[in-house]
Amino acid sequence: MLFNSYVFIFAFLPVTLAGFFLLGRHQPLLAAAWLTAASLFFYGWWNPVYVWLLALSIVFNYACGIRISRAGMRGDGETRKRTLIFAVTVNLIVLAYYKYSNFFLTSINHVTGAGLSFGEIVLPLGISFFTFTQIAFLADAYYGKVREYNFVHYGLFVTYFPHLIAGPVLHHAEMMPQFQQPVTYRFSFENAAVGITIFVIGLFKKVMLADNVGAYAKPVFDSAAAGITLTALEAWCGALAYTFQLYFDFSGYSDMAIGLSRLFGVVLPLNFHSPYKAVNIIDFWRRWHMTLSRFLRDYLYIPLGGRRKGATRRYLNVMITMALGGLWHGAGWTFVLWGTLHGLYLVINYGWRALRTRLGHDLRRATRWGRACACLVTFVAVVIGWVLFRAADITAATAMLKAMAGMNGLVLPDFWLPKWGALGEWLAAHGVRFGDTHDLVGGGVVNWIWILLLVVWFAPNTQQLLAAWRPALALFAESYRGRLAWRPTPLYALLTAALALLAIFNLHKQSEFLYFQF
Repeated sequence: MLFNSYVFIFAFLPVTLAGFFLLGRHQPLLAAAWLTAASLFFYGWWNPVYVWLLALSIVFNYACGIRISRAGMRGDGETRKRTLIFAVTVNLIVLAYYKYSNFFLTSINHVTGAGLSFGEIVLPLGISFFTFTQIAFLADAYYGKVREYNFVHYGLFVTYFPHLIAGPVLHHAEMMPQFQQPVTYRFSFENAAVGITIFVIGLFKKVMLADNVGAYAKPVFDSAAAGITLTALEAWCGALAYTFQLYFDFSGYSDMAIGLSRLFGVVLPLNFHSPYKAVNIIDFWRRWHMTLSRFLRDYLYIPLGGRRKGATRRYLNVMITMALGGLWHGAGWTFVLWGTLHGLYLVINYGWRALRTRLGHDLRRATRWGRACACLVTFVAVVIGWVLFRAADITAATAMLKAMAGMNGLVLPDFWLPKWGALGEWLAAHGVRFGDTHDLVGGGVVNWIWILLLVVWFAPNTQQLLAAWRPALALFAESYRGRLAWRPTPLYALLTAALALLAIFNLHKQSEFLYFQF
């Protein structure tokens, strides 16, 4: 079931909310069970067959967590360790089978021509998210950090529908205590106002921004995959269109998840914080998919040794972590290369910081122009990475990157020449080519790009606009205090209603969120 669908907005959500708060008046545990059942129904709407996989995963990991905890209380370190290894191995085998088996077999077949196959394997939605969530739970149980083992609360923690399909990656210490609090089960007009506002902003981002600009990205990447030679302008317009499609798609989903959760009185961790404002790649990964970055740091990078074993080992750990993070996003070599590229970016960034520190530079000091240039360089680096992320295969990605590098020349659309008048004639006289651009470039995509660039660089984000109302956990320190800051007033209610109507009237063009495939 999609957040951006009529059945979700006008049927599932109101029924689930009504049942939750009616039951919560008398029996909070029953209300939690109701929300768990509703979340399973939400998941099963896509494919009921895979509800059993999610249910078995919950029961299995809960039982293993109990066994690990009890072994720890008895001082039985061997049983505790064996159970953790067994449970994590089972989780990874299941994830590998559904998500990576065809990828690895295809790679083997390509090299050996063996023709191996497991048949058609359908990737269960959200399997990466609920697997990582539970691996973190098991690891924390091993280290004695888990304090609650109520099965209903655990089931809700894993299945909670606002995060189930595309994140954030939840941590039990953030969520399960909230399910214990009686105030969670009491309806609040403040929660309703804040939650609806954030949900509507996210819905608008997805329906009106991401889906519309994405229509310009698909033809360009499809052309590259089909072997059509692209010019620099075509390739850059396609890459930038996808850059903004992914941004507003994921930002929209993150807002909608936070808003929906707030309706139920539960606060989710922040997962997206204006990443295109980042001044370096380290900063970017502190802002993009923040809960996944946290998981990779805490449960992969640090166990590998982090930065405790010298600079060389630290950089190797960064490369391993990012390569595996890329593979987590998708079963394909393009994702591995994307993760490896970002690992290389991070190594360069850490090395540059280390060099500046040795030279006595104050890393906290930077001019406004210096930060602007750093932001631009980081943005271009990220756009180059998104080409690998989006391309159908390495061949298509290479074709896109060659075109973006200007190796196929720069051709402006021929219909721009008469529009530009004397300027167009002057440019043509000085060597600028005007010609056929395969209908891939027009004023529409150019306008989308410059307008959305201004939005992502200069506008406050949703969490900053509502910072005074604590919309998410672990908010960044900065907040927005300007005239646009949200207040529970009739004016903002009208603005929210206007955004909602615009989005709802366009729901007939609904599309899945891009992170559903990961």
